[in-house]
Amino acid sequence: MGATAHSAERSAVERSAIKKVSVRLVPFVALMFFVNYLDRTAVSFAEPNGMGQDLALTAAQFGFASGIFFIGYIILEVPSNMALHKFGARRWLARIMVSWGIVALLFTWVQNTEQLYTLRFLLGVAEAGFFPGAILFLSQWVPSRHRTKVLGLFYLAQPLTTVIGAPLAGWFINQHGLFGLEGWRVMFLGVSIPAILLGIIAWFYLIDRPADAKWLTATEKEWLTAELAAESATKTGADEKTNHGREALKAAFTNSRVWTLALIYFGFIYGLYALAFFLPTIINGFQEQFDTSFSVMDKALITAIPYLPAAIVLFFWSRHATKHGVGKWHIAGPAVVGGVSIPIALYMGSPAATVAVITITACAIFAALPVFWSVPSQFLTGAAAAAGIALINTMGNVAGFAAGYVTGWLKDFSGDYYLPLFLVGAFMLMSAALMLWLANRSKGQDAGRGRSLVEAH
Repeated sequence: MGATAHSAERSAVERSAIKKVSVRLVPFVALMFFVNYLDRTAVSFAEPNGMGQDLALTAAQFGFASGIFFIGYIILEVPSNMALHKFGARRWLARIMVSWGIVALLFTWVQNTEQLYTLRFLLGVAEAGFFPGAILFLSQWVPSRHRTKVLGLFYLAQPLTTVIGAPLAGWFINQHGLFGLEGWRVMFLGVSIPAILLGIIAWFYLIDRPADAKWLTATEKEWLTAELAAESATKTGADEKTNHGREALKAAFTNSRVWTLALIYFGFIYGLYALAFFLPTIINGFQEQFDTSFSVMDKALITAIPYLPAAIVLFFWSRHATKHGVGKWHIAGPAVVGGVSIPIALYMGSPAATVAVITITACAIFAALPVFWSVPSQFLTGAAAAAGIALINTMGNVAGFAAGYVTGWLKDFSGDYYLPLFLVGAFMLMSAALMLWLANRSKGQDAGRGRSLVEAH
């Protein structure tokens, strides 16, 4: 009876601790992510609503401007995440937000293509490390069995950025003439200021580790600290030697699972940013393609349509993975659906049918991403986790650059979006194949140790 009572007490402490983390930290970090993603994709709303014409941008130039952001991000991503591990998430994430907010603000006064390229590059430098830093930060607060649920709640911010952000951007664009600015310049002004304010708040609000959280009881702190320590002891980067600097980088950069996950992530992010950067432009093209017309707000609302179902699917898919365990098909399945659906969208005969198929693609991409990010922390910890997660996200940023530039270049080369979107489908199918291969390989390697990278269901 005593053992049963003790088990029930520990279960109550676990539920209480995870609930507090989910309420106190996840919504705030998700809000930071919301503003982060809105700022980096704001050019996609600006281009078809005046910026492209005012700066005389071709599709390839716009694609390059979209993608060059990721070059700056890539250069500093791994060093930034190592700095976050050294100095703490509170200081580092706050610093990132304020610096990117200042750069985002400068887009209000961009005058030519060269300035646009420069500011997009600097925005990537300023934002470097935010996303992998946020993933690492949240992973350090909950044990692995709760991580998919927590990351799913965090990831809701990304599709909701477009659901809320597209109409918000449309509203700002409609304020043409405010402060003597064109509408798309007003939009840049309006979406940049929140980043600066949130960065200042983050300095005082975030906490680096459970032991320092005043809103946790002593018992909850003890349980979280013990659970995370026991879990970390079995992972790459757990020993003192590989938990610092060069050795941590070596542990992550020589791990074949990390590189395979990086390639899987490449496929998903290529699809994500091909949609994010060019969907507003594709929707703008409906007017000529289907002989119809839309207002600025109409186009913003149509752009948002795929992302609300995507947020709902993301939520329930993450809950399913949390309840039943992360299986290979939680990641590979959506990759197959996305890879097949995106080319089909090209053959639809109306705006409604095209957007419906694109919605399926968006649901597939967003369903897989939070589940995917629960995998690296299953076998990495400490500085090795910081380096490994940053390396995986670096490959995603390579995809972000490629998706913007290659999609625009292929559109100019071929005259339409058929070829570039078929390429999106091919990369997502590659992700599915690699995920199945990795899960089966990991299952074989770990069978003798009684565990697997992802449980096969």
